[in-house]
Amino acid sequence: MKLHPVRVGLSLGALMGLWHLIWSSLVAVGWAKPLLDFMLRIHFIRLDIPFAPFDPVLAATLVAVTSALGFAFGWMFAAMWNSVQRAG
Repeated sequence: MKLHPVRVGLSLGALMGLWHLIWSSLVAVGWAKPLLDFMLRIHFIRLDIPFAPFDPVLAATLVAVTSALGFAFGWMFAAMWNSVQRAG
C-alpha cells in the first residue's frame, strides 16, 4: 500500500496542531494546571510546575510550529514507508 506523503503530512500536522490548540485553550481558561496536576498525581508524581500567563502570540506560535513539525514528520514517514514498500 502506497501512502501519499502530502496527505499523511497534512493529517499528522492537523492532528498535532489541534492537540496543541486544545492545550493552549486549556491554559487560556485556567484548566491546564489542574489537569496536569491530576495526570501527574495518578502516575505517583508530584511536581510544582508554575504556568506562565496565557499569551495569544505564543499560543499561535506553538500551534504553527507543531503543525509544521507534524507535517514534516508525516511526510518523512510516508516517504520512508513508500521506499520500504518498493524494496520489499
